[in-house]
Amino acid sequence: MKLLETISRIAGKYFAFWVVGIALIAFFFPSPFVSLNDYITILLGVVMFGMGLTLKPVDFKLVLKKPIPVIIGVAAQFILMPLIALMLAYIMNLPAELAAGLVLLGSVPGGTASNVMVYLARGNLALSVAMTSLSTMLAPILTPLILLALAGQWLPVDPAAMFLSIVQVIIIPITLGVLIRKFFPVIVDKSTAVIPLISVTAIIVIVSAVVAANAGSIATSGLLIFSAVMLHNLLGLSLGYLTGLLMRLDESNRRAISIEVGMQNSGLGVALATAHFGPLAALPNVIAAVWHNISGPILATVWSKKPVDQKDITTGSEDLKTRVQNTGN
Repeated sequence: MKLLETISRIAGKYFAFWVVGIALIAFFFPSPFVSLNDYITILLGVVMFGMGLTLKPVDFKLVLKKPIPVIIGVAAQFILMPLIALMLAYIMNLPAELAAGLVLLGSVPGGTASNVMVYLARGNLALSVAMTSLSTMLAPILTPLILLALAGQWLPVDPAAMFLSIVQVIIIPITLGVLIRKFFPVIVDKSTAVIPLISVTAIIVIVSAVVAANAGSIATSGLLIFSAVMLHNLLGLSLGYLTGLLMRLDESNRRAISIEVGMQNSGLGVALATAHFGPLAALPNVIAAVWHNISGPILATVWSKKPVDQKDITTGSEDLKTRVQNTGN
């Protein structure tokens, strides 16, 4: 078990390197990875099940206790990110599938990696976890509706089918994870440390599958879509911080909202794009899986060197911090 925990910590710590490495391998040698596309939905369900194992009722407490920052953050995420994606798609004149994929990236909820980044950045960890949890719960309704309104001009969107997909790959696995944690807490606590290894492995397989399926498209339009994803992320981080500033929230809350708004659940984007739009539409989300895990740690490192007034930090219990550190990506 100790060996697995060590491997798990290494897997989570160097996640971006593993993703970049497997993406390069799958790009140059796509054949062995193409068949893995059939397992994307299952693998994402595994990742979300792992997220559910780390959640406790206390993680939702902030939504009721101090709802304003949570509501502001989630609203900014579901309003700013889709509109930024739409703007970039028009300005950069992206092909239909790539444009829809970028809007999809902007319409999915926050990813679990954002919680780790907020912790490292000395942001409000409790707010980050609450935002991730709430945005994930709202995703079955908001993500299909946003896509219908903004991406329907490029590709047909079936909100009902997408709702069912999100429930299947997000809500059900998370709910199962929460229930198993509730009824078997001792077993779950002993296994929490290996969750990053499972999550990283699943995401690496997802990335390899989509890169392999789109090797030709990456060769012709990779730079264009990488630029779009990078701008989307950087604008999200900046406008998320600005939102907190305009709402006169303290520095720790601004950092949490910035990272939560800027970092999306790219794994969900890959699964939805593959199932409802086509493999090319999944490309922006695959690139986001790499880029977000480069920009996030860079920003977290910069902010970690800039102290925040300790009275402004609401990081929650030591248990919450430990679980977030063990969650990985």
